[in-house]
Amino acid sequence: MSYLSVTSLSKSYGKITALSDFSLTVNKGEIFALVGPDGAGKTTLIRLLCRLISEDAGEVTVGGLDIKRDFEQIKSLLGYMPQVFSLYPDLSVEENLTFYAGIYGLTGQAYRQKRDYLFEFSKLGPFAGRRASALSGGMKQKLALSCALIHDPKILILDEPTTGVDPLSRRQFWEILLELRRQGTTILVSTPYMDEVARADRACFIFNGRKLSEGTPVALAAQFEGSIYYLDELPTTELVHRLNSLEGITARRFGAGMHIYVKPGESIERYHAALSSVGVAGTRLLTIQPQLEDRFIQLMEMVS
Repeated sequence: MSYLSVTSLSKSYGKITALSDFSLTVNKGEIFALVGPDGAGKTTLIRLLCRLISEDAGEVTVGGLDIKRDFEQIKSLLGYMPQVFSLYPDLSVEENLTFYAGIYGLTGQAYRQKRDYLFEFSKLGPFAGRRASALSGGMKQKLALSCALIHDPKILILDEPTTGVDPLSRRQFWEILLELRRQGTTILVSTPYMDEVARADRACFIFNGRKLSEGTPVALAAQFEGSIYYLDELPTTELVHRLNSLEGITARRFGAGMHIYVKPGESIERYHAALSSVGVAGTRLLTIQPQLEDRFIQLMEMVS
């Protein structure tokens, strides 16, 4: 069941088109990941959904309510966490929570119950008196999420919430998101990390303001066209250049090794002689299954 619906949304800044005829749906109670490089349009989309800027064209509904006509009602349903830490650095953890609770009219015993729940949920209780400016990156993000949750929103919209956060804090943050989903919260989250995309229920690849593809993480990876082989060799600039000079072969750095791509219907054996000419034995290549990043790179190259 769709909870967030975006239809033909467009936004330009002067001559720059940030979002073009963009549509998607986010189902109730799912985590939906939005993934794309810097400048792809992710933050513009999120700001449009939170009514921080106005669209040039298109429609958005949240819980069946029109975002232009009914935004005062939508505000109580919406929790928003921007990419940049935006809480009050001179206030303590609890003072920030108290401030945001007051915005939504949450006071007295109702506030204290919610505060205690969020402290337990985020593990921030022992740091209640610490100034926000003195928190670690991961703890700041947990505080920002707690403030976004203070009024029990039905949908959370998060703009790259774990960028720059250490791996352990990223994992803890996502454990919180998964628990929120189990409780029925709908979550739209933008992320540059493919391992986070893999934990979402569905995802959308976005590039140059346009949607490239949408589906479950497994289905998106399976859309890859062609075959992929792994070369366990240091991906020096020279070696990558030599491989990419071969007709019919594309090589990309992938961690400490390389992924070698060949077109659909062709086998690597056809290229053994060519590979040998640049110092790579074809027998060293291992057939692997496509990953999300492989398909995303392929889609970006197709539209570039």
